[in-house]
Amino acid sequence: MDKTIALIPILTSLGFFALVFGIVYMQKKENLAMIEKGMNPKLVEHRPTPYRNLKWGLLLVGAGLGLFLAYILDNYVLYRIGHHGEWESDNNVAIYFALIAIGGGLGLITSYRIEKKELLDK
Repeated sequence: MDKTIALIPILTSLGFFALVFGIVYMQKKENLAMIEKGMNPKLVEHRPTPYRNLKWGLLLVGAGLGLFLAYILDNYVLYRIGHHGEWESDNNVAIYFALIAIGGGLGLITSYRIEKKELLDK
């Protein structure tokens, strides 16, 4: 037991180092690939992203609708499945996370379709 507790800080620091090394390595590799293609990496980082606000808005609206739908399902549709007492509602927790992810994903798909339609119209 004591040996496994001693491994936690070692593995955490090694994982953090690998994460930082991987990020820096991939950025350098991306910059070199852009230079080979004749692009300036410094100009690409600052180009405008016109649909960024739309993407975030639809993501948050989808997540909010998923959360609201999960609340409705938990308190009215699935009430007898997870609620044994007045304040106990720990059994239907997974539905909240699932519907937030589904709603956020649907928001991102909607954003993609709107961007694609605008790009094809031009």
